[in-house]
Amino acid sequence: MKKSYPDQYYQFFSKFNQGEYYECHDLLEEIWMEDKSNKFLQGLLQLAVGIYHFECGNIKGARFMFANAAKYLSRYSPRYWDLDVEQVLGYLGECLAVLPPVDRIPYQEAKSIPFPYRLLRLEEQTDE
Repeated sequence: MKKSYPDQYYQFFSKFNQGEYYECHDLLEEIWMEDKSNKFLQGLLQLAVGIYHFECGNIKGARFMFANAAKYLSRYSPRYWDLDVEQVLGYLGECLAVLPPVDRIPYQEAKSIPFPYRLLRLEEQTDE
């Protein structure tokens, strides 16, 4: 299979699905820094950072990241770089919906909130 995108993009999905959200940030930041006009990558990066903030109890940071991710990714809906962006936008809405109306909570309390973890998958389109 021929890779159509940078290696870090594929690695992002592997790390995301393993729950390694901080590593996701590092992977996409490498390629986003080369082209800061790519709001798609910035949106995915902020999705991962939002989950990381949530897990640490930084609800204000999570809310900010999820909202920005939705704003950036909505420009690429319904599909971009073999990702169902519409589905990711729905997921971001689910993430925002579970956040308590506070700025910060203890780490243990964050662990007790039923967060809607999801796997992200690429769906490569074939030319037929």
